[in-house]
Amino acid sequence: MSRRTDASSVPDLVERARAGEARAVARLISLVEDESPLLREVMAALAPHTGHAQVIGITGSPGVGKSTSTNALVSELRKQDKRVGVLAVDPSSPFSGGALLGDRVRMQDHALDRDVYIRSMASRGHLGGLSWTTPQALRVLDAAGCDVILIETVGVGQSEVEIAGLADTTMVLLAPGMGDGIQAAKAGILEIGDLYVVNKADRDGADQVRRDLRSMLQLAERPEGAWRPPIVKTVAQKGEGLDEVVAEIDQHREWLTASGELEKRRTRRARDEIEAIAVTALRKRWGDVHGRSELDDLAAAVAAGETDPYAAADELLDTFAD
Repeated sequence: MSRRTDASSVPDLVERARAGEARAVARLISLVEDESPLLREVMAALAPHTGHAQVIGITGSPGVGKSTSTNALVSELRKQDKRVGVLAVDPSSPFSGGALLGDRVRMQDHALDRDVYIRSMASRGHLGGLSWTTPQALRVLDAAGCDVILIETVGVGQSEVEIAGLADTTMVLLAPGMGDGIQAAKAGILEIGDLYVVNKADRDGADQVRRDLRSMLQLAERPEGAWRPPIVKTVAQKGEGLDEVVAEIDQHREWLTASGELEKRRTRRARDEIEAIAVTALRKRWGDVHGRSELDDLAAAVAAGETDPYAAADELLDTFAD
């Protein structure tokens, strides 16, 4: 397939992606990552075919076995004959902005499976652990017929909790011997996890991590009827415990649907996506005036003490009021 894509070819590209053609899916995601001018046409064509996939976020500190766990989880989901998409958000190269780890060599068990689509995306320095284009890539995989989409993030830390806003179910991985009990409290992941997985459970200290985590979760105040995150032990490298993980994910999906939380989460996700697109467009417009924007001029005035930032913000917004 030619790399050249124009507006007239978008409907055909979308139809081929919906039919499961991997190259068409890859091309659509490339259009997303490249911020193509065709994105409006692409998203309009995809919209009627989205909203069906179950989105699962996978996060945790480096070294806990996220890629291995993702690989094992794909295997377990394929046993249920589910079509699976994987977005692995990698650290960005400071030179190219591209993903350093390619398509995750540890996931090559599924490379020849037509019902598994794996794609690495660069975080491009985004602190949330996710690329800002990830929501659009999700739409592509959703429209392409994936039953489940797994998003594996760079890691977890003070700023890297965006996964909770993008996923239906957020799975947090921990492992013994890494101080994860303390890190869990520090990083704020007690607020974002729907399911906690203690991986490498065949190592000493796994039961202690589980006890520490359970104690901290019990301290969290939760309203009546709220979801109580379970804790599951796994040895992903051996495929142990993944059936229980899938069972807990299914239980959470049932709770989300029954409680109305699924609709709330997806509406919140769409709102954040709209806001990100709008803010990006505004920033571009501010920077398009003769190489120097109104924003630059107002910033200089604020720095010089000639005006205050609130008045400057009002003036900037007034330029778009018409």
